[in-house]
Amino acid sequence: MIQAVIFDFDGTLANTLPVCDVAFQKVFQTYDQRNLSTAEIRAMFGPSETGIIRQHLQHPDKEKAIDLYYTTYLQQHAALVEANMEIRDLLVHLKSRGLKLGIVTGKARRSLDISLLALEMESVFDVIITGDDVIRPKPDPEGVVKALKFLGVKSDEALFIGDSDADIGAGLQANVYTIGVHWLPDFQTADFTVEPSAYYKSVAELLALIERGVPFER
Repeated sequence: MIQAVIFDFDGTLANTLPVCDVAFQKVFQTYDQRNLSTAEIRAMFGPSETGIIRQHLQHPDKEKAIDLYYTTYLQQHAALVEANMEIRDLLVHLKSRGLKLGIVTGKARRSLDISLLALEMESVFDVIITGDDVIRPKPDPEGVVKALKFLGVKSDEALFIGDSDADIGAGLQANVYTIGVHWLPDFQTADFTVEPSAYYKSVAELLALIERGVPFER
């Protein structure tokens, strides 16, 4: 029986990838005079935002660059990120069924908190593992394993849902039934190179299966 559902965040629970792109573009243009494309930015994904800036920014003043990232992320969030009512309803429904909910994301806690507060999700989840909480980012399963341990559920009692190859790899390596989704306008991986346990293009598809009590077999 499924007891917990764990989600990635960017591109899975919220359409936040555009605001991430804008904030990174601002940082790299301001400090390195580099105009990066969306594809170039997303190729850096894996570590948290602070990790990305420390690893890829050439300018030595990385702390000010990190502050600029978060300032831009906060300033642009309302304009670029809208709440998705289908996802909000899904979370409410899962909670009403007594399921535990979690997030495992590469985002740093600071930006995740901005988004959770803006989208009124700050009190929904039973566990949150961010990029600040792990040594090895996805596709390493460290974050998923930590979430399972915190929730007190076994790998065969949980679902992990994400939109990127890194998500799929992390979930499968943690031996969790792993669902790839493309149900928001922007997502990280258009064509999965790692085959998920299942793939859905709409929130309604997942909800229908849960409602019917279809067994999730790895």
